[in-house]
Amino acid sequence: MSASSSRTQSRQRSETLDIESIYRSSRSRSTSTFPPADLPHHRQLWITEDGSPGENFVSAASVVTILSRSYKTYFKNLDDPSDTSFEAESYPATELEYPNTNACETYYILAPKDPDHYNPIMCLEQSLYTIFDCYLTPAQQALFGTLPTDFLQDVDNTPPSSPLTQLSGDSEDSSPVKFPSYDPRGMNHLRLLQRSIRRRDGPLFLSTMQNINQLLRALKYPQLPSDPFAPSPPNVLIEAIKGWPSSEIPNRVLMRIIDETYQRSVGPHALKLNRYEAFSSEVYGELMPSFTSDIIAATRLHKDSLFMDLGCGVGNVLVQASLETCCRSYGIEVMPTPAEVGREQLRQMKKRCRMWGLSMGEVELEEGDMLTSRRVTELLPQADVVLVNNKVFQQSLNEALRPRFLDLKEGAIVVSLKPFVSSLNARVTERNVDDISAIFDVFERPYRSGSVSWGSGGGSYYLHRVDREGYAVIKQQFENQRARSARASRR
Repeated sequence: MSASSSRTQSRQRSETLDIESIYRSSRSRSTSTFPPADLPHHRQLWITEDGSPGENFVSAASVVTILSRSYKTYFKNLDDPSDTSFEAESYPATELEYPNTNACETYYILAPKDPDHYNPIMCLEQSLYTIFDCYLTPAQQALFGTLPTDFLQDVDNTPPSSPLTQLSGDSEDSSPVKFPSYDPRGMNHLRLLQRSIRRRDGPLFLSTMQNINQLLRALKYPQLPSDPFAPSPPNVLIEAIKGWPSSEIPNRVLMRIIDETYQRSVGPHALKLNRYEAFSSEVYGELMPSFTSDIIAATRLHKDSLFMDLGCGVGNVLVQASLETCCRSYGIEVMPTPAEVGREQLRQMKKRCRMWGLSMGEVELEEGDMLTSRRVTELLPQADVVLVNNKVFQQSLNEALRPRFLDLKEGAIVVSLKPFVSSLNARVTERNVDDISAIFDVFERPYRSGSVSWGSGGGSYYLHRVDREGYAVIKQQFENQRARSARASRR
């Protein structure tokens, strides 16, 4: 019989346990019902504060400035070959209006010499298309034109509903939105933008972006009513957030904010992050955003949860969990460079969330040793989900972590890339019934190809659920067996 079929049969055993052959997983629920169903935890997605990123904002232009030698000229003036304003040395620039009030970013429209490096033109396109796709109603989208076919192929978000949908009338009474005097409606601005990029037409690109930004500003800053006592009309783009289904951030918006933040905060430090001691517990590796979303879904993390990441690296999982669910997050990292980059990524993520008009949960980062940190000791008993990316941890570190999990509360979940138990389907005996790992119900889950930074293939991760009640049942049965044996020996 194969190991997998043996595990399947053990999961299907009844609650009545055989003392001679007790398996920890024999009282486990099916993996399809892990964790137990919970009530929905609704959150308020939108914020009411200003969207200005403030001081020390790392913009797209900042990244190009830092890595200026890695960029080259892309656009040119097709009508004037002598025009040097689009040369790399001139730092040709445009802006993009973001959804929230006073949120705007400068982009230098240059191309990376290495196609794998940050591409500001592509980044601008993707952010603009995401705003178009997720923040605008169909009537509002019609003002901008149509998206490129390659973008539409994977669009999976229905445009949100909004009370301000009548935007095509000519009279001022038909809409609270005041459009620019030249009235750019009727032009397919998004197609013109694609054409300018394809032809490398700099003047057309700049003029099209100017028109697009004026339309976005008209939606963000509607015309004030003639009645001075009437309330000011709201920012249409922020109002759209209130109509998103199930009070969830659309995946396209979520991934765009994560990508923008990572490209500007972490990307420029890639070389420094790869300087580590080989074959040590300090090897740096990342979980991809799609994998993080899978973990969030599997553990049912929500706004009232406390999430901990022991060995958090640059904090990717922490900031994503806090944005995706608004949970409270804590992470600790022992290596100075990732810890420093993580603090910067958190600062920039907060600014980005404001620009997109979205809330995120509180995040706490600590630089230190997870085994000696007082803060870890304080928070573990409160934690709902603990992530340990222990794929390359030395066995000594994994063993040192196991006793710390005794502080976890009932129902808490430890997520790891290696299991903290010797076997997923180990038989519980007199010898190992008192082992620390006996408090865990363990489930193995697959992750897809491309889910981790250190390899292209798939693999497994492990969910350890603290179940002291189930363990107590097994422990009691052993004690009953001992008592029967003692009585029998006295006869």
